[in-house]
Amino acid sequence: MVHPPKSEALAAMFYRSEILQVMYWLRGEGLGDQIDAKVLERFLGVEASIGAQYLDLLVTEGYVERAGDRYALSETGVQEGGLEFASAFADLTRPTHGECSADCWCHNSPDEAAACQSARASEHAGHDH
Repeated sequence: MVHPPKSEALAAMFYRSEILQVMYWLRGEGLGDQIDAKVLERFLGVEASIGAQYLDLLVTEGYVERAGDRYALSETGVQEGGLEFASAFADLTRPTHGECSADCWCHNSPDEAAACQSARASEHAGHDH
């Protein structure tokens, strides 16, 4: 578990990022478009009363909208949540050694895919493991 910063300003930034990521992930996985503070307690380990304070702050900042006693990402929250999520997991989603990136031509043409695979096999054959 990551411990939040002690200063109020940094804690607000920390929880903004963490809450938006959790809400974005839950939404993307089809686990719900709305949460309450108990969900934050479960996923972030923050007491529900503290989580509710940060959710209310996110409402004020325009990232989250209140839906009764629950909260949903606003359009801005979805965009920011996506950026936060992508940033947090960038190291896990980038290509590994020997893999092509998303902008490689091999994704556009069977001929390029075959040529790319052949080039990778040739490069791999030249390595002593």
